[in-house]
Amino acid sequence: MQKRLKSDFLGDAEFCADKQIAALIGDEPCDNTAKHRLMLKIMRSIIENELSQRQRQMILLYYFEGENIPQIAERLGVNRSTVSRTISRGRRNILEKMKYFV
Repeated sequence: MQKRLKSDFLGDAEFCADKQIAALIGDEPCDNTAKHRLMLKIMRSIIENELSQRQRQMILLYYFEGENIPQIAERLGVNRSTVSRTISRGRRNILEKMKYFV
């Protein structure tokens, strides 16, 4: 999975949240692989069960398929700002739920 960091569409708060998510689901090996696998399992559960369908779709395209915001907007036929806001809300929801497990 490709990490997504600092783009023209991210403010400072979103950039910090993006770094936290990238660290949790990134490609870098974790010191404790069992812990890393558990975090991935928890995060996938949150994505599947706690996000709206639209948030889930955009988060998966952005983080797991490596598409950028303009590509997602074109693919889904929505405005770039809609994609940016939806990803931001999804990211906040993931981090809100993850704080109970970290």
